[in-house]
Amino acid sequence: MRAVALVLPCLAMSAAFASDDDAPAKPAIANIYLDLRTTYATIPAGTLGLGFGNTSLSAAFEALAARRGASLPNGLPAAKSIAVDLPLTVDVSDRVSLYGGVSGSTTDIGGGWSAFGVTSWNIGVQADLYQQNGGKIPTITLQSTLTQSVPNDPGMTTSFNNILEFDYALDEDETRGWLAGVQYTYTDVASQLASIRPNTILYAGGYYQWPSNWKFTGRLGVQSFGGAQLAGRVLAEPFTQPILRLDLDRMDDNDNRLFGITAQIAWMPKPSDQVTLRTPLYAVRN
Repeated sequence: MRAVALVLPCLAMSAAFASDDDAPAKPAIANIYLDLRTTYATIPAGTLGLGFGNTSLSAAFEALAARRGASLPNGLPAAKSIAVDLPLTVDVSDRVSLYGGVSGSTTDIGGGWSAFGVTSWNIGVQADLYQQNGGKIPTITLQSTLTQSVPNDPGMTTSFNNILEFDYALDEDETRGWLAGVQYTYTDVASQLASIRPNTILYAGGYYQWPSNWKFTGRLGVQSFGGAQLAGRVLAEPFTQPILRLDLDRMDDNDNRLFGITAQIAWMPKPSDQVTLRTPLYAVRN
């Protein structure tokens, strides 16, 4: 935890000071907003809430696995979940965003929906390590998020999620281009009896933004999960399966997101469906 607390600010500072002659000027005022995200997901039996950047879902289901796995003789049941993420986000420059907040969820594992409650908190940074700006080298973006489940008790989980993405724009306005990247998630369980192996996603895709400022992004990849155990018993089997994510966003003239919807299908190996609505609430918007 101390190492992460030191690494994130240093990462943000290094990216903020990294610049070249063609880099656009820093905005006079930082964007400040709640990046409200509401997610509905179905999770097949015998697995966790995995996929692209699912901080709240992952924390909720990993905590469920660690705390309730011993009382589930048939392993993890099929589940449905509604999760709400409320990270306060500050775009300190066109290169760096800092965020932190809480997430809550309610789950149904066959006996009705549980009471909605806070299931995790998270902090993170997203930084452009290099910007293309019309050149031949793609924009390189690193996003790192630290998530810890709530409550703080034996069985809580701490996960560190890293996404390294390469964005090659095909035009000067960066309205269309190709994407490629990797996401790596490591999770630690506060129990010597439980373990959750890392989850890795390799993906490629592309995007197109119309003159009306609607933007479509698609990512197709392969997800590899190492499995989870509790007291020597398998809670979730390892798998390597495809994953698909589609995003439709409404942007303004300065590329600030006004609304977004994401659909994801991940095979684990049975399909898990997920839909996310993004409705940012701006306090300050450039």
